[in-house]
Amino acid sequence: MSEAPTPIDWIQCELGELTEIILGGTPSTEIPDFWGGTIPWMSSGDVHMKIIDNVPGRITKRGLESSNARLVSPPTVAVALAGQGKTRGTVALVRTTLSTNQSVALLRPIDERLDARFLYYNLDHRYEELRNRSMGGGRAGLSGGVLAKVPIALPPRSAQQRIADMLDSLDTQVRLTSRIIAKLEQVGLGLMNDLLSRGVDRSGRIRPIGSFETRNSDAGSFPASWTVVRLDQIADVERGKFGHRPRNDPMYLGGPFPFIQTGDIAAMEGGVIVDASQSLSHLGAAVSRSFPAGTIAVTIAANIADTAMLGQSMYFPDSVVGVRVWPPNRGEYVQFVLRAAKPRLEARAPQSAQRNINLQDLRPLQVPLPEPAEQARICAVMKAHSDAVLAEREALAKIKAQKAAILGDLLTGRVRIPAEVAS
Repeated sequence: MSEAPTPIDWIQCELGELTEIILGGTPSTEIPDFWGGTIPWMSSGDVHMKIIDNVPGRITKRGLESSNARLVSPPTVAVALAGQGKTRGTVALVRTTLSTNQSVALLRPIDERLDARFLYYNLDHRYEELRNRSMGGGRAGLSGGVLAKVPIALPPRSAQQRIADMLDSLDTQVRLTSRIIAKLEQVGLGLMNDLLSRGVDRSGRIRPIGSFETRNSDAGSFPASWTVVRLDQIADVERGKFGHRPRNDPMYLGGPFPFIQTGDIAAMEGGVIVDASQSLSHLGAAVSRSFPAGTIAVTIAANIADTAMLGQSMYFPDSVVGVRVWPPNRGEYVQFVLRAAKPRLEARAPQSAQRNINLQDLRPLQVPLPEPAEQARICAVMKAHSDAVLAEREALAKIKAQKAAILGDLLTGRVRIPAEVAS
């Protein structure tokens, strides 16, 4: 927490003074009658839901009575005592009656001075601090005793409620915007299928079903006026390279040449990529291969058939293929085809520890090809949709930045919310 002075009307307490810390338990997994009942049973992984009104786990009354699990009424704050990855130290606000396993502690306020929502936001902001408190000997984990000693600066309850109301409002905006983005992304999948199966007429509208003749190929159904070509009939399809071993030799890395990785491409989700997570020195560039701006980068190992369009010249390793589309055809259109073909290309990857495809899978890929003018119209429709998704993502980032900027100040009293503002 911040070292700033505590406001004079705030009090310093420990969680053990303000809350009952309730640890859970797990019924025997060898007795089927203990499981599949009607009693909600929370595991540590459920904390990632953050606001909990229900959980998938269920136990029976016999299972509850046979274990250390307790049925606890809301509101409580759940703290993951242990768990995989980033789970330990994660908190959630529980708004329903439930039980938990032994890897979750429920903090139930027992002092009227403490608001449960304020406690949730306070501990959520202190995630790293909670994890650090669990770094003891043996297996790292939190405990009820450790949580009881966690200090907390407590403003008057009315101020806690105003702080929680403001943060609730921001979180609501985050959830609503996230849902809009998810809906737009789902619509985008259907839109891409419609564009590649029906095309766009000269008026800029997707052709109505039944208004045109169709033809079928391995690439699907599409207007009969389109042609079908192999990918290597309209583009150079070349694999990247990096011939030096070991790959992490510092003499070959850290220079002025962007060196794209499969993760960089996957993160772009078909967008334009201008930065790479690694770079090459002059020695590294000499044993790699560069591709110009406008090239479609396609992953062929680990992540299969993820794509991005290069916004500048970049170097590729051998896990990435560059597709350079020849004019008058449009690279953006071909990228749509490649993204739509992802399930087919993934199916061609061997089911092994390191899944991959190769040039023999990409070069003969069938591409349904409208005339260049229609390619441009298809790209325009898809770009309008992509711009809408981008605008919502930027709005979401702005809300999260606003919350991050004010959170610490609110929870330490550096910024106060007057009652008249809250009302």
